[in-house]
Amino acid sequence: MTTGAGDFELTMDELRVVARYVVESAQEVLPVFEEGVPGDPRPRAAVDAAWEFVNGARRTKLQRVAALDAHRAAKEAPAEVVRLAARAAGDAAASAYLHPIAKATQVGHILRGPACAARVAELRAGDDPDVGDKFLEQAGRRASPVLIDVLGRYPLAPTGKGRVAHLMSTLDAYLRASR
Repeated sequence: MTTGAGDFELTMDELRVVARYVVESAQEVLPVFEEGVPGDPRPRAAVDAAWEFVNGARRTKLQRVAALDAHRAAKEAPAEVVRLAARAAGDAAASAYLHPIAKATQVGHILRGPACAARVAELRAGDDPDVGDKFLEQAGRRASPVLIDVLGRYPLAPTGKGRVAHLMSTLDAYLRASR
């Protein structure tokens, strides 16, 4: 089964590979959110919704709603590190709805979650950029050939001024170079 009309095709299996990649990073930093905002279930629900899709369930309203809820939790978070952990969770659930449209903004659905998780790692290590780079190296090593092929169908990640945008561009370049 393929996704709807676009500039190219994406199969459900390919979308599951993308969602797995994003949710693995989100899973690593989910405890940061839960420590920072105990009792808010929204990011965990987004991670759980992403895993349901990854593990073979149909993508449904569950992933969309959970993604939006986790992003709302990010907006309400009391600190950057907590906000980024929630955003990574929201991105994990949203990745099930990556569109087959050759726009740089779509790359965020693949790489922003891991970039947010890398920034969380940096911040927890006293804002050490070497920690973020190591996190990205690990994320790069766990990228499958299918994920790299899907990424290659899109333009380069958009450039931005913030650290997360820089991390996303760095990961994008690393993955494309490994083709």
